[in-house]
Amino acid sequence: ARGYLNREEETAKRFTADPFVPGERMYRTGDLVKWNAKCGIEYIGRIDQQVKVRGYRIELSEIEVRLAQLADVHDAAVTAVEDKAGNTALCAYVAPQQDDIEALKSALKDTLPDYMVPAFWVEMDELPVTANGKIDKKALPAPDIEAGSAVY
Repeated sequence: ARGYLNREEETAKRFTADPFVPGERMYRTGDLVKWNAKCGIEYIGRIDQQVKVRGYRIELSEIEVRLAQLADVHDAAVTAVEDKAGNTALCAYVAPQQDDIEALKSALKDTLPDYMVPAFWVEMDELPVTANGKIDKKALPAPDIEAGSAVY
């Protein structure tokens, strides 16, 4: 909580009224949990797009924004996948205007730290979208973990 001292806007985003203790506040972690049968808390997952890769907390949307800023990218999405060793790795799904994934990787390396550059790449003609026009991440194909990249 020290990082929020005298930063009222950030404090308001991260702290909420405690429903169990009137007048107190609790920290909003971004984790999704539920009460289990033993009155304990059971972790379900994240409510945001934050993942942990190689010990670093990463916002997937930050990588997607950088990909979208590249002139050769029509559409992009980034997800977290498990590699052969069971480690979390990043996978980029791109609809590039030119077929040069290596150039895209290189451009990302110029603007992002190494741990934020996706390990797996899937090139697609177009990314699937939901009825309201957002990218349907559940409909994205699984990457070819063996090859490290794929073209669809």
